[in-house]
Amino acid sequence: MIFKEILPNIFGQLIIMSMFSIPNAIFTEAFLAFIGLGVPAPLASLGSLISDAFKSFTTHPYMIISPVIVLAVIMLSFNMLADGLRDAFDPKMKEM
Repeated sequence: MIFKEILPNIFGQLIIMSMFSIPNAIFTEAFLAFIGLGVPAPLASLGSLISDAFKSFTTHPYMIISPVIVLAVIMLSFNMLADGLRDAFDPKMKEM
């Protein structure tokens, strides 16, 4: 009964919830790397790139633009993908 009735009905919700949690994890990692609690210095992270660019913001303000845009596009794309999957898996949306 679990494999026939319950699991197929919650499978879509599990995928959707995991897709909506990915941008939160990306932002948390970027924030921790920004404040210095993330990956070590030789490794690259969006948060560490933003932190390095923020330190030299007064002399080179253009350096912060690309990592911020990449972070925003990644988070927006995962949110839009999760929204599309929610619409695809929602049985109420299929009736409309």
